[in-house]
Amino acid sequence: MNNKTAIWIYRHSLPVRLTHWVNVLCLTILVMSGLQIFNAHPSLYWGERSDPGKALLNLKAMRDEGGKLIGVTRVLDYAYDTTGILGVSTDGAGQTRARGFPDWATLPGPQWLAMGRRWHLFFAWLFVVNGLLFVLYAIISRHLANDLIPWWKDLRGIGRSVLDHLLFRHPKGEAARRYNVLQKITYILVIFGLGPLIVLTGLSMSPMLNAAFPELLTLFDGRQSARTIHFITAFAFIGFVLIHVFMVLISGVWNNLRSMITGWYAVKQ
Repeated sequence: MNNKTAIWIYRHSLPVRLTHWVNVLCLTILVMSGLQIFNAHPSLYWGERSDPGKALLNLKAMRDEGGKLIGVTRVLDYAYDTTGILGVSTDGAGQTRARGFPDWATLPGPQWLAMGRRWHLFFAWLFVVNGLLFVLYAIISRHLANDLIPWWKDLRGIGRSVLDHLLFRHPKGEAARRYNVLQKITYILVIFGLGPLIVLTGLSMSPMLNAAFPELLTLFDGRQSARTIHFITAFAFIGFVLIHVFMVLISGVWNNLRSMITGWYAVKQ
């Protein structure tokens, strides 16, 4: 980008940048340690019980007619061969073995449930504290009201914003100084929707908290339901991150990355 045709704006304050990168770290470790925990029982149910044969999702290993170990993913009444990815995969030593998610997707190691739980709980609380600090800062600094909440004037332009995204048209000039309406809606849904939901469903799986707050289990219709919602919400976070990274790549990698490191963003005129 030619600096003579651009105006530099201070787009992201230091607290926003810090909480953003802490979230990157937390979400990466939470997802990978969560898959480590899930592998101990790679099935999802609804309600309070985990009855055999009633799983909504099941990743398992079985033998085919030739005696070969294959991975099968069952979603409700539909079964799919997912050998090499889900159910059965090759480990770091080149050995094929039964495993829900593959070794490369789990932390802190290929199969370490106890430590995986410790990592998951530690970074879960760090994620919560970081999120609360961000929301507090966003309210006090008016970042929430000025930059993130989609007001009526924003919603009136949602059709144009959708079309611009579909055609990969990126904002320039004055429009590039602020988030568009789809960004605002997405960030609000993630911050005040997915965030609280994944925390509450995670807390609902704790027997100690169940005893102190039994209403949580009632809210989610049982521990197994909470686990299923927790799993789905985690993958909703993954979907959000993938789309977010894709938009960063196609709209100017260095400009976006620099703004989240230094705060400064170049607006092309």
